[in-house]
Amino acid sequence: MSYADFKRWMYRGDRPHVIARILNSLYTAIASLGITPNYLVNLEVIGRKSGRAVAFPVVVTTIDGHRYLVSMLGANAQWVRNVRAAHGKAALLSRGREDILLEEVPVARRAGILQAYLKRAPGARPHVPVNKDALLEEFEKIAAAFPVFQIKSLEAR
Repeated sequence: MSYADFKRWMYRGDRPHVIARILNSLYTAIASLGITPNYLVNLEVIGRKSGRAVAFPVVVTTIDGHRYLVSMLGANAQWVRNVRAAHGKAALLSRGREDILLEEVPVARRAGILQAYLKRAPGARPHVPVNKDALLEEFEKIAAAFPVFQIKSLEAR
């Protein structure tokens, strides 16, 4: 089994299964210590069913000073559904807590962000049907399937 096959297997059905949940929990603990690069953070959002805060690892992509989150599993990822139910209210956790608002990016603006995201997040590559070095036109073809959110800080700067 290749690495890509293993990654897809860990997230079959667009949900993390046992091994992925264990690895995500381990990463969440490490990222909470603030020892990971600044683009590897935890996203905390209120669960739409449980009402409890749920945190999990994500990769932040920065383009022209704007920060973005991309769902490597598409629109049915639980964090996407929770963010939408919470009207975008969430927090980033790493070296402290930053309260944020996530605003969904229109499909027409996603291609370049998706391209940059795949270059930054090698773990996402098996889930996205385009090579990280593909032309922008290839990313435009899949943009509607992968939600992208712009991060707006609610902190006073």
